[in-house]
Amino acid sequence: MSSAVVFGTGSWGTTFAMILAEAGTRTTLWGRRAAVVDAINSGHENPEYLPGVALPETLRATTDPVAAMEGADFVVLAVPAQTLRANLLTWRHAVPDDAVLVSLMKGVELGTCKRMSEVICEVADVPESRVAVVSGPNLVGELAQRQPAAAVVACRDEAVAARLQEACHLPWFRTYTNPDVIGVELGGAVKNVIALAVGVSAGMGLGDNVRATLMTRGLAEIARLGAALGADQHTFAGLAGMGDLIATCTSPLSRNRTFGENLGRGMTLAEVVAATRQTAEGVKSCESVLELARKHDVEMPITEVVVGVVHDGMTPSEAAMLLMSRTPKPERYGV
Repeated sequence: MSSAVVFGTGSWGTTFAMILAEAGTRTTLWGRRAAVVDAINSGHENPEYLPGVALPETLRATTDPVAAMEGADFVVLAVPAQTLRANLLTWRHAVPDDAVLVSLMKGVELGTCKRMSEVICEVADVPESRVAVVSGPNLVGELAQRQPAAAVVACRDEAVAARLQEACHLPWFRTYTNPDVIGVELGGAVKNVIALAVGVSAGMGLGDNVRATLMTRGLAEIARLGAALGADQHTFAGLAGMGDLIATCTSPLSRNRTFGENLGRGMTLAEVVAATRQTAEGVKSCESVLELARKHDVEMPITEVVVGVVHDGMTPSEAAMLLMSRTPKPERYGV
């Protein structure tokens, strides 16, 4: 039996820990707050993030990161993307020598423009073969109810990916392997930015034609950036690309789409942040995604206007006008 520790008792971390435990992996969930940890251990429930969801009795929780990692085959990181570096700096000394570090995070680091797997390799001083990524159309509100879903397990070492696939594969949670870590991570991070744009359009009262256009041209932006960074273009037609994009842009369960909707209705950034209980990764990552694109000379007009609306005071109407007034181009360019 393999063993895993999941760092982060938020909704996604708790849900993935539930998946691992139900798949037969000996699983420990680490959290900062003793009250949440105690509730998981005593009541088999996370009342803070997944109220009413029964967790496996085999799942245990702790506030001790060193004890949590003892003997772990997989160290799963499910913290907000922009806190990964600081958190991992405090945990890295306890990571078992042969453990695989698994990223559930969908973001690009501010300042460095690094993907989460790159941050993990740098901070934990491990090779790429020991870092894996799980991504796909995985809306927690549905997974927590054990509704059928699928995901991609990505690692440069395909044997490692297969081990992780086995550790989290269930009759209702189907996993596929993929060696394209770059493409899987970019799909997960940039779709949050596109979902903000789709949400803004919905909040403005615009219709399905606009949403379909933003999603399709958003996927083109993801593919252009992926091509510049060496990703496999086929990845963006899969679960971690188009699949995740569709789910995040169309579902009311999506944090990023909901955040964008509130902006499109006229709320200020401060008002939306105050009303948002959980992290919408695209809000911060949009800046680092745009900086990464500019470093590689990649044109990403939707990302540009999202940054403008979220951070630079641009109105949604101004953003729409900028996109619609761009110089005509072939549908496929820059790839």
